Amino acid sequence: MTTILDPPRPALPKNDVLSPSQWETLLSLADTIIPSVRPKGAGNARQNFILDDVDAAKTAEDIQSTIVETGVSADLAVQYLEESATSVSGFKESLALLLGKYTPSDQVRGIRFILSALDIPPFALVLTRSPTPFRLQPLETRLTIYRGWGTSYLPALRNLHKSLSALFTKTWVTLSPSFSKVIGFPRVPVRYAPPAGDGFPFEFIQIPPGDQGTKSIEPHTLETDVVVIGSGCGGGVTAKNLAEAGHNVIVVEQGYHFSPRHFPMAMDDGGHHLFANGGAVSTDDGSCAVATGQTWGGGGTVNWSASLQLPAYVRKDWAARGLSLFESGNFQASLDRVCDFMGVSMEFIDHNHANRVTLEGARKLGYAAKPVPQNTGHKKHYCGYCSMGCETSEKQGPAVSWLPAAARAGATFLEGFWVKSLLFEAGGSNTRVTGVKGVWTSRDEHLGTGGQPITRRKVVIKAKKVVVSCGTLQSPLLLMRSGLKNPHIGRHLYLHPVTIVAAVFDHVTRPWEGSILTSVVTEFENLDGEGHGVKVENCAFLPHFILPLLPWDGPVEFKRLATKVQNMAGFISVPRDRDTGRAYPDSTDGRLRINYTPSKFDRKHIFEGVIASAKISYICGAKEIHCTSPEVPPFIREEASQEASTDGLSSTDDQGINDPAFQAWLKQIRDTAARSRAGPLDPARTTFPVAHQMGSCRMGVSPRKSVVDPEGQVWGVEGLYVADASVFPTASGVNPMITNMATADWISRGISRHIKRDQGSKL
Repeated sequence: MTTILDPPRPALPKNDVLSPSQWETLLSLADTIIPSVRPKGAGNARQNFILDDVDAAKTAEDIQSTIVETGVSADLAVQYLEESATSVSGFKESLALLLGKYTPSDQVRGIRFILSALDIPPFALVLTRSPTPFRLQPLETRLTIYRGWGTSYLPALRNLHKSLSALFTKTWVTLSPSFSKVIGFPRVPVRYAPPAGDGFPFEFIQIPPGDQGTKSIEPHTLETDVVVIGSGCGGGVTAKNLAEAGHNVIVVEQGYHFSPRHFPMAMDDGGHHLFANGGAVSTDDGSCAVATGQTWGGGGTVNWSASLQLPAYVRKDWAARGLSLFESGNFQASLDRVCDFMGVSMEFIDHNHANRVTLEGARKLGYAAKPVPQNTGHKKHYCGYCSMGCETSEKQGPAVSWLPAAARAGATFLEGFWVKSLLFEAGGSNTRVTGVKGVWTSRDEHLGTGGQPITRRKVVIKAKKVVVSCGTLQSPLLLMRSGLKNPHIGRHLYLHPVTIVAAVFDHVTRPWEGSILTSVVTEFENLDGEGHGVKVENCAFLPHFILPLLPWDGPVEFKRLATKVQNMAGFISVPRDRDTGRAYPDSTDGRLRINYTPSKFDRKHIFEGVIASAKISYICGAKEIHCTSPEVPPFIREEASQEASTDGLSSTDDQGINDPAFQAWLKQIRDTAARSRAGPLDPARTTFPVAHQMGSCRMGVSPRKSVVDPEGQVWGVEGLYVADASVFPTASGVNPMITNMATADWISRGISRHIKRDQGSKL
């Protein structure tokens, strides 16, 4: 019996974001993508997707036969097929929360415009080739219209098709009462055991409400030596080092702390409470879905334990830019310190099925590959759900390791604090930072985060030094909100945009179980001879993460594909992107906006990772190969070639990847990519998931080319530092956690030296 604590959902927006007719059109679109599938005579053809009786019975029988869980209903497959998007409890409310809380205002206006246009005959005629409002069309007609958007010559319609498919499938998969039962996806890992306690007993500063009788409540003021803004990988290391050096430290975090008893969160809850913007931020053109942690411990609470050090060729590149630190013994010492503190090693890895496939496939193909060190405190770690928080506390993220150490050394903490701006004082040739100001939002009366906060108050924190560790996407926005004008702030943004290959095997793999990312193929990491290429890794395979990314190909086709998740393995093509974008504030409400489109140069490398992933999958016996880009059609293995060895890792086909059918498929997708004017993996049709963000406040040797100096101090502002992955001079080319921490270790030790020097000069 589990004792997991489910946090409350955030409150719905007070004002309805759409009109009644707009809602009706939006929900009719949802039921076009996920309609109820029924046999003849059992449904209304205007609203249901109708199969003839034989096809309906065969489809239900096929799905029922895939169910491996015991004790389920004999007609579960029928229930699953009959379920439509809007029949699921909470579906409309989830969309209302997404649109009302997490979607930028200009995008909401665009959605309203499209929904209204689909209801007005002249505009409907342009968008659907029929003057009849979309919501009044029968399902068969709506499906024809919607399919046409996916291949329209208009980029806006292709993007609409892509975005709506992801939106509705994710919402349905997350909330469906039947889907998890069909694939045997449990609420918690199969080895789940309730945590022995609530984890480290963090204490957070509580701000008094102030004199409510006055017209203007004065800000509450705190004082400290150093304020660290952000509790993630950079902020956690910084807080520990400075507190242990004897300095007074306050760590502030916009998100909130959750104990191990809340982990792993349910799929919907995790998006709201552990990630920024409800789970992901879309780039301006919709090409990338960017996930970034916003909780106590930041990205280190939701990442995958992968602890790769910065490669030599990247260190050489950064050193050639004048940053000799990165080829020095000092930087290696920082790498070693952070790895030693978290117990990083390869000795206790227990590869799950997908990672065994990666290593075995690479061996058979002669690719360079290796295990990935894990920050699991010298323990085996069964972490398939870690994107929703680690209930075992084995993963040594900031909330488990760095921040408790900072607390034991005397650091104090403030959760729920949004820093509006930095405070400055002019002095000499430079401006000097003197602290921060912002708004603190308390928990609600039940000590949760879903209800009305007890107190919301302005707070000023006076400090001798300020360390910005908000993450690559938020650090530049804070600097810009504070009036800093360096033109490089927010620019040079690298994202490691990935494409996913999902291989289907003829046996149950439960890809959500076991360690997530414990292997990497490095064969293609330097395709241009200048350190740009792609790595093949495995990824978290929680259903709500993968299914919205796979191309939607029809109601029955999608529901069939969704049931195959239990037999899949996932591979990501992780490029070291050469070309960049920028992070900037929305002109209306100031929220984060991202201008980034994966370039043709970088997409060519990602495409090579797709090819390599497909070969690895095939040679290990995959019966189907799917890609998250619709430009790569599925490969379905011929029956005669589907036999797999008893270990489920290798094909018994002596031809290996030389099978003519497979080679013909590889040639087809290469030829398609070569003919495309956009290049491979057209971003107008492909969504690239992103979990690594770097470079928006990059380090350099001159303010003419960078934001911070080689010690992490912002050019022209005394006492202001940035210590997170935003200071990377380029993309790291590997999972950035260890490089982020090592850089923060170096910067924070320098800050301590500066404080002690300043104190000595005043004696």
